Amino acid sequence: MSSSRLRHARTTGAVLAAGALLGAATAAPASAAPAAPAPPPPAADCSAAYRIQQKLDGGTVWRMCWRYSTDSGLILDKVTYQPPGEPAPIRVLNSAKLAQIHVPYDDGNAEYDDLTGAGFGWGLQGLKPGECPGGTLTSVKIPDVGRVNGLCTTTRARGHAYRMAADSPGKVWQAQGKDLLVYTVNKVGWYEYISEWRFSSDGTISANVGATGSLSPVDYNATDGRGWPIGKGARDYATSHAHNVFWKLDFGLDGSSRGRVEQYDSTVTPPARDGSPTVKTTRTVVTKELAGDAKNMRWWRVVSQSGKNKDGHPRSYEIVPGHTNTYAGRPFTRHDVYFTQARACEQFASNNILNCGRNAPTSVDKWVNGETLTHPAVWVNIGFHHIARDEDQQPMPVHWQGFQLAPRDVTAMNPLTPADLADRNGAPNTGS
Repeated sequence: MSSSRLRHARTTGAVLAAGALLGAATAAPASAAPAAPAPPPPAADCSAAYRIQQKLDGGTVWRMCWRYSTDSGLILDKVTYQPPGEPAPIRVLNSAKLAQIHVPYDDGNAEYDDLTGAGFGWGLQGLKPGECPGGTLTSVKIPDVGRVNGLCTTTRARGHAYRMAADSPGKVWQAQGKDLLVYTVNKVGWYEYISEWRFSSDGTISANVGATGSLSPVDYNATDGRGWPIGKGARDYATSHAHNVFWKLDFGLDGSSRGRVEQYDSTVTPPARDGSPTVKTTRTVVTKELAGDAKNMRWWRVVSQSGKNKDGHPRSYEIVPGHTNTYAGRPFTRHDVYFTQARACEQFASNNILNCGRNAPTSVDKWVNGETLTHPAVWVNIGFHHIARDEDQQPMPVHWQGFQLAPRDVTAMNPLTPADLADRNGAPNTGS
């Protein structure tokens, strides 16, 4: 991919030069429509052209605003979740976006920051109606490029939302769920990245990037053991490389940016004599900036400082990383999650192109310098080591990497609980 990326940069030189002048210019839509015909809430946060609103099966409503940056690509703002029974939308995120796709090659001859160094935002692809089944394609105006039908909002079935068999024979409570999907496709060199956000009826948010397109035809020379034979015999070796994808999240739970970060660790002890193993879980409040490493039975959550559910428990969202290959080659890729004090100029996990002042560091690892967390910015890093295979040609099947934000105590019960189970909150009545 190395040479192709350079050729791509040269052929779009005028566009990239314009991008350097415009910075993170926000692109406007030529035409747009909400994902569903439901009316906007009172005092909508953005105009109809930039609003996404969807009511899902079971009654959950997601609302958000979108914008497009020639550096970051798609950005979602003011994301709210209104499950059944809640009188008003619950703010979850102030903003959410990609923060870098770092691509180093195993032979050390090439390394890219696809967002801020390879024209990611300029490569928005036009989508055909068949790529957005049952949904709405929105036209995005890219400066010096033109209008691109590149934003899809649609819904997609996801199987069981829940299932529970009753004690009495034949009675089963079950529901099939749908997700709201919001996504774009951006081309960088030979790769095409599907940047997808999923919003589920139970309050879960999933962020995924799928890489597809094709292997670079000029990188079949890895005869030094840093590649895989592609094609007939052992002549063409596609060079192995990594995709280190970063996302940046600005939480705004219950409308406040003053979230609290907590880390949980569980320790399993061996059984004593004829007993069973025991597990102890401890909570650590993260008061200072942190570069965190995912470990067995460790997780983090961001807790609302201003809102509680109907049981009186603070609302929070848990960060659930997907499978990752942690890349040790650069300091900023050595950790799985970062919590930094939010600053407007700190927007990209590496090769940060915004001006943070003279001699300011340009990667997220160096922003972790002991500041007190009052308004935490959350950075999630999910890595994939791509050792190519014969099946990667041609075109390459999509390989996904991502994470979830899972609601924890946002509602007092499952927001999709059937009416005849609504009284089963807390310890069950066993009849004793």
